[in-house]
Amino acid sequence: MSETTFIPGPDSLRAYRDALGCFGTGVTVVTTVTDRGPLAITANSFTSVSMDPPLLLWCPARQSKRHDPFVQAGHFSIHVMAEEQLDLAMHFARNGEDFSIVADQRTDHGIPVLPGTVARFDCRHHACHDGGDHSILVGHVEAVTARPGMGLIFKRGQYGGFLEK
Repeated sequence: MSETTFIPGPDSLRAYRDALGCFGTGVTVVTTVTDRGPLAITANSFTSVSMDPPLLLWCPARQSKRHDPFVQAGHFSIHVMAEEQLDLAMHFARNGEDFSIVADQRTDHGIPVLPGTVARFDCRHHACHDGGDHSILVGHVEAVTARPGMGLIFKRGQYGGFLEK
């Protein structure tokens, strides 16, 4: 197998995306509430920013119809999906407004809660930064809910989990 080197640009978008796909990420579903009702989006652009204060970030795509409601939201919850929750993650990737498949549970701020996730970070909007074709949305974590279990992973266009040793 040969190694290639390239400068990211319009002619190498696929190669750039493939190279980024070498890095495995967890799968999250972010939820909020809007004037139209609850809203969700599946995202793998999630990371911790700071322990003190407790900040994290995720990056919604500007082209998404769900971008603006999330950027404007005062509160949101990031759910780290369990290994067995691929169907739920894919459901919210396709339709962010259909919560009929989950029980109606909410945080104190009215944000929808998804059951069975391995972790949930309830956040208030802290900052939003330009990130090119995405926005960098920073949340201040107000509460965390976590349970034992394996998280759902995305790498090289495939979903899965870790093998336990």
